Amino acid sequence: MVLDELLKRKDLKPKEKTEVMADAIISGELAIIDIINVASTAKDPAKATCMEAFEYATNKKPVIANMELFRFAQNNLCAKAPRLKWESAKVIGNIAHLYSEHLEEAIASLLENTKDDGTVVRWSAAYALTQIFDLPNYSNDDFRTTLQDICEFEEKNSIKKIYLKVLKR
Repeated sequence: MVLDELLKRKDLKPKEKTEVMADAIISGELAIIDIINVASTAKDPAKATCMEAFEYATNKKPVIANMELFRFAQNNLCAKAPRLKWESAKVIGNIAHLYSEHLEEAIASLLENTKDDGTVVRWSAAYALTQIFDLPNYSNDDFRTTLQDICEFEEKNSIKKIYLKVLKR
C-alpha cells in the first residue's frame, strides 16, 4: 500500500482512509516509521488522519506501538490543529502503560491541554491523564490532587465524569 496515494484519494472519506490505514498498521502491511515519515511532512489534516489511524490501531492492539510512535504522539500534543492534539492524546492514553517511564513530558502537555478551548481536546486529555493515573507509579496523592483540581474547574459534565470515574476508586 502506498500511503501517499491513500491520503490523496478523493473517493474515500477520511474515516475510510483511517480504517484502511489502521488495518494495514495492525496487519504489518504499513510500518509505523513509514507513516511517521510521511505524516511529519504532511499538512495537518493528513497528519491528523495518520494519528487517528494510530489511535484506532493502538486502541485495538496497543502492543503494536513503539518508541517512535510514542514520541510522535507526544510531540503532537502541542500542535496547533485541535484534531491532531486530541488524536495524539488518545494514542498516549492507549499506550501509556507501555511507556510509563517516559511520560513526564506527555503529562505536562496533557495538563496544558486541559485548559484548551476545545471540548474534544479537553476530553482526550482527560482520557489520557486518567489512563496514566491508573498506572502504579502515577496513582499517588499529588497526581490525584492535580486531577481533582482540573475536575473542579472543568465546565463540561461529560469530561468531569471521566475524572470522577477514576478518582472514586
